[in-house]
Amino acid sequence: MVAIAQLATEGLVKDFGGLRAVDVASFTLYDGEIRAVIGPNGAGKTTFVSLLCGRFPPTMGRITFEGRDITALPAHERVALGIAYTFQITSIFGNLSLYDNVALPAQRRVTLDGNGTVRTKAMAALDRVGLADKAQEIASNQSYGHQRLLEVAMGLALAPKVLILDEPTQGLADSEITEFIALIREVAEETTILLIEHNMPVVMALAQRITVLDQGQILAEGTPGEIRANAAVQTAYLGG
Repeated sequence: MVAIAQLATEGLVKDFGGLRAVDVASFTLYDGEIRAVIGPNGAGKTTFVSLLCGRFPPTMGRITFEGRDITALPAHERVALGIAYTFQITSIFGNLSLYDNVALPAQRRVTLDGNGTVRTKAMAALDRVGLADKAQEIASNQSYGHQRLLEVAMGLALAPKVLILDEPTQGLADSEITEFIALIREVAEETTILLIEHNMPVVMALAQRITVLDQGQILAEGTPGEIRANAAVQTAYLGG
């Protein structure tokens, strides 16, 4: 089967004043894959995915989605195309119930698709992350781990073509991480996954390919085995 490019960059650069946070010549996320982006703190991972989802405009370069140039598109229009992003720091509405949090993106999906109901889509998303029984509870009363899972449910409610997850296992208990791995494998059957993650066992368990960023640049790309054996990656990140 020929790999189909879904989300790609060319010459992508982001400067903040005198600091070049991202300097990525090219990156291609392929349809149906689970790709992980790793790197030391300050490597530019969150800035990079923020460029992909439209939170920041690039200083230079081009971003395409399914062959369409989306460089100038705002974030909400990228969501409409099928790109969903969960933040490194939870961005839930703490004073609302879990259901109401997920109903907001579900409403957007219903509006875009013209089919289904908000309740059906919202409850299905909560069920997928194991929070359906807490649907009417207030979000701020949940554990940090459950708040992270709620944010994943909010992303799933959008029925995205590409789901970008930034540090999704942060704050999860070991048992929740095991369930999260199973969830992502299930979601990946219908959605391309881009995972930014520090937990290397999670990365190695899930990723088909790994992109390593260091000082805003792509240091290496390859399979988990290739990345584990890469001397430059060991020096920069894995502590080898």
